Amino acid sequence: MVALGTIHDWRPKPGTVISWNASPRAREVATQAPVSVVPPSYQQAQHVRSYRDLARQDREMARLGIGSWDVPGVCDVDAMTAAINAHLRRHDTYHSWFEFDTADNIVRHAIQDPETIVFVPQDHGLQGPDEIRAHLLRTSGSPLSWDCFTFGVIQRADHFTVYISVDHLHTDGMSTGIIYVEIQLMYASLVHGSALQLPPPAGYLDFSARERAHNQAMTLDSFEVQTWLRYARDNGGTLPDFVLPLGDRSAPHVGGMVAAPLLNAEETVAFEKACEQAGVRFSGGVFACTALIDRELTGADTFYGITPYDTRGTAEEQMSVGWYASFIPFVVDLSEASFARVARSAQKSFDECQPLAKVPFERALELAGPESGLTAPDYVVPMVSFLDARKIPVSAEWDRINGGIYGDSRSSDQVCMWVNRFENETNLTISFPDNAVARESVSRYLKVARMVYQRVAQSQFVS
Repeated sequence: MVALGTIHDWRPKPGTVISWNASPRAREVATQAPVSVVPPSYQQAQHVRSYRDLARQDREMARLGIGSWDVPGVCDVDAMTAAINAHLRRHDTYHSWFEFDTADNIVRHAIQDPETIVFVPQDHGLQGPDEIRAHLLRTSGSPLSWDCFTFGVIQRADHFTVYISVDHLHTDGMSTGIIYVEIQLMYASLVHGSALQLPPPAGYLDFSARERAHNQAMTLDSFEVQTWLRYARDNGGTLPDFVLPLGDRSAPHVGGMVAAPLLNAEETVAFEKACEQAGVRFSGGVFACTALIDRELTGADTFYGITPYDTRGTAEEQMSVGWYASFIPFVVDLSEASFARVARSAQKSFDECQPLAKVPFERALELAGPESGLTAPDYVVPMVSFLDARKIPVSAEWDRINGGIYGDSRSSDQVCMWVNRFENETNLTISFPDNAVARESVSRYLKVARMVYQRVAQSQFVS
């Protein structure tokens, strides 16, 4: 199964490191790119502003999506160079950079000619695991620089590891799989003497423009806006926080991450059957269990959750690299003890709230105004995500290629949870501020989570 963790969990074997970064001429052309009329997406704007505000406080933020996989043989550097440049040129999210104007608005600059994007290889010699990780972090630019993405290989006697590092500004979970597929297929084709012709992907700038137009058309009476506002109002005037203490989140902490098994292969099948008997999908069962964990810890009879949602729709968008993932709320009624009833409540809320993925909470607050009494939280909202890793592009290959997906964990003040379904197990991965209070809370949460999932797998809650 694919490895998930922080960069500290990535332990590449020593090897000769070759990295690809923008050429001086490419950087010069990028700095001269004209202003685009296309605004940043809501996700990009929030990311850039958060980075700028934290930097003013001399604080870091976790922001990199890192992937790696192994390839047999000796790397053909010319072929890899061509594959990387072809990938960068065909996805227009890589063609933008952002800055703040004098009115504190975020302005997009867009490179007009993708052919001017040229990444060149540089040999850094033999390095060990610590040096490789430090090199990756050192050579990945910031969200306020154009080239906030880098690529590399680690060559050994009979195989090499490919690594990618892309700022979240230009990527999401789905994008990591797309990047792997494209670079690997294009590289393999070039090594065998032909250039792979791929159909054009959707443009991320087109998505950003459509997203902005869609949100400008929203009114206070729009379903999406009313649903967000009602959700926040019912939750005490803002979005939910993690159920257990996390310590002093104003203090800088590196991010910790831990994974623990919930269900083995046989228990996963039993859990899925329990979901089917309840009339919900596996994801509905996951959201129900998240709510039931909350009830075990707090005794609450209603759960307010947030989950990521991929807004890609068309086939062209399914091939597009960019930050398409958004968030939607869901509410679970816990007044009934039955897993089936709780699961149906969770599934119904999740399905009904899917349109909210295209209208961020911030837009709802803009329309409501300060007189609503609703506010954005001063903490990063925790989220729970379900990932069926079997559906990641060529997921069956991940074991063979030693595939991994990692975060940089340079700082964290939030909790993120991923329930991951693999071929042989279902596990829960949690990222958190790495301090003593948060570690104790996460340990407690994991114990309760395993208990809840085990109960469902054994049909103890099914009515």
